[in-house]
Amino acid sequence: MATKPTHQQAQLHLQVYDLRREARLREARDWFFRNYRVESFDDAMRITAPGTEGGTFAMMVMGYWEQACALLDYGLLHEDLFFETSGEFFGVWERLRPVVPEFRKRFVHQQFLAHMERAAQRFEAWMENRSPGHIAAVRQFMQQMTPQPTAGAKA
Repeated sequence: MATKPTHQQAQLHLQVYDLRREARLREARDWFFRNYRVESFDDAMRITAPGTEGGTFAMMVMGYWEQACALLDYGLLHEDLFFETSGEFFGVWERLRPVVPEFRKRFVHQQFLAHMERAAQRFEAWMENRSPGHIAAVRQFMQQMTPQPTAGAKA
């Protein structure tokens, strides 16, 4: 975006940020990055079954970032400002990306997390243009942070 954020966009951006500081959402975000490591729909259901604390936390994180990305998609948030200051959504998307197609299929909901997906695609191109190699480094870091099964451990 070649324009500067408007005062209204900056105000909304600060409000979106302020919501991230809410104690329960902060707890959910911490839980998500510590625990949400899935490769399949079944993994996701095991970790975040409806009615469990994990399920509640995952839905809070997904809902928050999907809403923030919807505001971005509709032009209510300034894209450069959002990308410069809100990279966490991309880490959330990277954790969700492997299972979103199956969620969409099983629940017959092709728009499930579509705002986050579009924002992540734009962010990836935006970041690659400004800092080539950053996305690959983030993905490598996230992969290293994912515990690997040990020999003899049950899958």
